[in-house]
Amino acid sequence: MPRGQKSKLRSREKRRQARAETQGLEVAEATGAAAAAGKPPSSENLPAAGARSTSEAPEGATGATASGSGTNSAENINSPKAESTSSPKGTDSSLNEILNKKVVLLVQFLLQKYQKKEPIRKADMMKHVIKQYKSHFNEILKRASDHMELAFGVDLKEVDPTRHCYTLVNKLDLAYDSALNEDEHMPKTGILMIVLGVIFMRGNCAPEEAIWEVLNMMGVYAERKHFIYGDPKKVLTEDLVQLKYLEYRQVANSDPPRYEFLWGPRAHAEASKMKVLEFLANMHDTVPSAFPTWYAEALRDEEERAQARAVARAHTAALASARSRATAGSSSQAK
Repeated sequence: MPRGQKSKLRSREKRRQARAETQGLEVAEATGAAAAAGKPPSSENLPAAGARSTSEAPEGATGATASGSGTNSAENINSPKAESTSSPKGTDSSLNEILNKKVVLLVQFLLQKYQKKEPIRKADMMKHVIKQYKSHFNEILKRASDHMELAFGVDLKEVDPTRHCYTLVNKLDLAYDSALNEDEHMPKTGILMIVLGVIFMRGNCAPEEAIWEVLNMMGVYAERKHFIYGDPKKVLTEDLVQLKYLEYRQVANSDPPRYEFLWGPRAHAEASKMKVLEFLANMHDTVPSAFPTWYAEALRDEEERAQARAVARAHTAALASARSRATAGSSSQAK
């Protein structure tokens, strides 16, 4: 089979797996949110059984199919009964189903730790999520980590190899989440990086319809509330614009009015084309150089940034030197 066709098949399979897994994540997150609020899961905060997921992970997200039934909860997924009776043990399909549920639970566990700013320890993951499937810990952790990166824009990093402690780091070190809404704790870097990537790949200016076309493929719609992003249209056209991560403007001479997105000044300052391209390449299970045109542009951007930093450092050093000479001169005159 030609290499290109194999890649397409792998990408299609990943999308299928991500859709199913993310629907399981909706169930886990809704249940976790209800539990955090001291409320039992209800039909209002759980996705309907068999409903199409409204928060599909980006294309290429790593992970396998998880249960999409809206009747599952974090409690019954993690119960011994669910692990032992959902399907006969000893078969590949039953083990795969259990591991899929473990990935969903681990993502929920990591999100809760992120929200509460609590340390993430391997021992706690083993005790509360992995349980008797210790031999599959690395596989479950890898798949959950990939999902955290692609869907939420955060990296899972081991900060203490001796005690096996981890932390979740915002992928672009952006600080806008708390500014959007103090009551919202879900990282939104993922959707911002997707939008920045579309803008970059559309020649640094993307029509609004192109943005929504991509987001719709992920199950994110302008007119539909999202369990992570809330009101996606408001997030993109108001919140991130006010915070200067995006620029949203009317297309010149358009009648009826049409709109387009550009990178805002804070995106230029805090992100980079190479970081965004690396994120998009990871989504497609490849490397940035697989997109030669955009890779070349990203390299030029890196060089320009390096030159700008060098100029800034030289300017700072010159100012410091001038202040030092002025101080020395004042001291000598005083004597």
